[in-house]
Amino acid sequence: MKIIMKKTFSLLTIILLLSVSACSKDDSTDNSAALNTIANRQQTGSSANDLLSDKKFKSMVIEVVYVTGFEPSSTAINNFINFLTARTYKPNGISVVKHAISSPGNSPYTDQEIVNIENANRTKYNNSDQIAVWAFFTDGKSSKDTETSLILGTAYRNTSFVIFEQTIQNLSDSPFEPNRSLLETTIITHEFGHILGLTNLGTPLQSNHEDTAHPKHCVEKTCLMYWSSETGAGISDMLSAGTALQLDAQCIADLRANGGR
Repeated sequence: MKIIMKKTFSLLTIILLLSVSACSKDDSTDNSAALNTIANRQQTGSSANDLLSDKKFKSMVIEVVYVTGFEPSSTAINNFINFLTARTYKPNGISVVKHAISSPGNSPYTDQEIVNIENANRTKYNNSDQIAVWAFFTDGKSSKDTETSLILGTAYRNTSFVIFEQTIQNLSDSPFEPNRSLLETTIITHEFGHILGLTNLGTPLQSNHEDTAHPKHCVEKTCLMYWSSETGAGISDMLSAGTALQLDAQCIADLRANGGR
């Protein structure tokens, strides 16, 4: 049964799920023997300094993979690149490569199924001076969705995140619902904030602003890294302003102290 009912959008809990567990040993083996995949299969937040600074990697490539029919908007991807440019040092640039895949037919998707899809389809991995990121946009929902809560995105490895694009499409671009590009931008940058080590997830705190009720999130309600309220009011408030949420000064200070802008 489809659990998303647009008339009850404001009553849904919108969860930006963060997976902080390390990948299993099985994740490091696949049929890509010629590729050095291990460095891109580490714990979320562990590559924050590599992503933020130019100490080791001078450029970044974002591999955007989506199920046919569920491509993210160009506006959201451009906003994502602008976000990265504003917060990271990559003198040789940030590039995006996109390609579609056929539906794996796995909806709702479990965490392990998302990992398996990455293992089978990812082509970009770190090399000598370029760090690679994987972003997957699904044609289905998360297996962790309930009748009262929805997962919109998950950061699950040091350079990997998933966006449940079908869920976002079902929650956007209709009366009383978010603008789709705005919602995509917010979820993408929130999840990548976790990959950058926010909040207290590999990028050390410079001040006490971690939400103890929702660990690894910022306590400030206006910050991109804030855990949205139980009723979804956080998302609604973001929409009323007409712009995606931004990092607050405390989160920016953390990133700067860890090599970022």
